[in-house]
Amino acid sequence: MKSFSRFNIASLIIGYAFLYIPIFTVIIFSFNESKLVTTWSRFSTKWYSSLWDNEGLLGAILASIEIATVSASVAVVLGTLAAIVMVRFGSFKGRTLFSGLVSAPLIMPDIITGLAMLMLFVATQQFIGWPAHRGMLTISLAHITLATAYVYLVVQARLQDFDPSIEEAALDLGAKPAKVFMLITLPIISPSLVSGWLLAFALSLDDLVIASFLSGPGVTTLPMLIFSSIRLGLNPEVNALASILVGIVSVVVLMAGVVIHRQQKNKNR
Repeated sequence: MKSFSRFNIASLIIGYAFLYIPIFTVIIFSFNESKLVTTWSRFSTKWYSSLWDNEGLLGAILASIEIATVSASVAVVLGTLAAIVMVRFGSFKGRTLFSGLVSAPLIMPDIITGLAMLMLFVATQQFIGWPAHRGMLTISLAHITLATAYVYLVVQARLQDFDPSIEEAALDLGAKPAKVFMLITLPIISPSLVSGWLLAFALSLDDLVIASFLSGPGVTTLPMLIFSSIRLGLNPEVNALASILVGIVSVVVLMAGVVIHRQQKNKNR
């Protein structure tokens, strides 16, 4: 048992080291004064200040955040509705087909999804003239399609563990179904909605393949900009940007952990 425990601990250390050492390396070299991202010269914060003067990089960041915010918000609504249909409506005609269509983006390679969406938008543009051009709208629609499947799984798992007697008690006391959903169901499943939104936001912000298929002139997302810059040599400002993103994510995760800990503490009382 002791040898097995030591093996687990060693495996855990190696796994976390493999994941986090590259991240810490990026953070360290973000304070490197040299333009060579792999050669250390001396400590400096100039890349953080010059980051705000890079209009192309800032434009890509704003475009990615806007697309991710819209995609995550719409995906939460659609994924929640799909989960409610699958959990609450029982057996209905076409249930298997509906479930397969909602879950299909989970197993579909990104390159196939991007190509399929590109062909769809090209066909609709030829027949009805919409969309007029490819850009933020087409990328957002594709990201919504992908993220809805993930939100659906998260919310469905929460609804399956949901105690329906709480809603039934409210209905027996005279509350209308809409009011029961807004005041009882929605607050109870809200952690899964937040989790689904964050997951959808991260998926959209991180996507490169689908966005490359569906972007147009003048629209460049952050992953596309970073990927294209690698061919010409990585800009040290990217290290500074990555460090800022790591810091933001760390703060969000810590805040979420505090909120969850407080909720569990209140439940145990």
